[in-house]
Amino acid sequence: MLSIQKLIPQGKGLARVLLQRATTIELDWDVRQKSRFAATDSQGRELAIFLPRGQAVRGGDVLIAEDGSMVRVIAAPQKVLHITTCPAHGTPFDLMRAAYHLGNRHVPIELQPDHLKIEPDHVLADMLRSMHLTVVEADMAFEPEGGAYGGHVTNDGHSHHAPAPRAHDHGHEHSHDHDHDHGHVHGPGCGHAH
Repeated sequence: MLSIQKLIPQGKGLARVLLQRATTIELDWDVRQKSRFAATDSQGRELAIFLPRGQAVRGGDVLIAEDGSMVRVIAAPQKVLHITTCPAHGTPFDLMRAAYHLGNRHVPIELQPDHLKIEPDHVLADMLRSMHLTVVEADMAFEPEGGAYGGHVTNDGHSHHAPAPRAHDHGHEHSHDHDHDHGHVHGPGCGHAH
């Protein structure tokens, strides 16, 4: 069994030709959300994946085996509920409201601008339909959001472990120049950039 302990999010920095040569594994979310699991790649090699606890694996990620070989992860189609607004009278706000209610129930959810996806649950499907949303069962890849506070991997392939109040860095400043008091002092040691 070949051991894997390294992951390159979305194969970032790897040449396309290397990604094309990599073997693949197709895994559903139930497996990819675990940091330790066994799998068989497209060449029939048995793999033992041992990633840091809490590290989810996303479709497009590349695993590096102990022998230096690469394994590209494919998000396998699985049963999901595909949720969209009512075509007759729905608005994007309906999806936002649905995401709020699903989030309150700690349901793994994939957020997209025009739809949501969750794992099948007839009670939640009925709740969403009562909110005048269209709910259809489908076989699709499922990439739910990562945890906001636990440092779990997000859809953008990186982890958010930075201290508050600045949760993460996008490579640019977040200005908040305006004329009202925040109840705290601005200056050295205040915790955010100026």
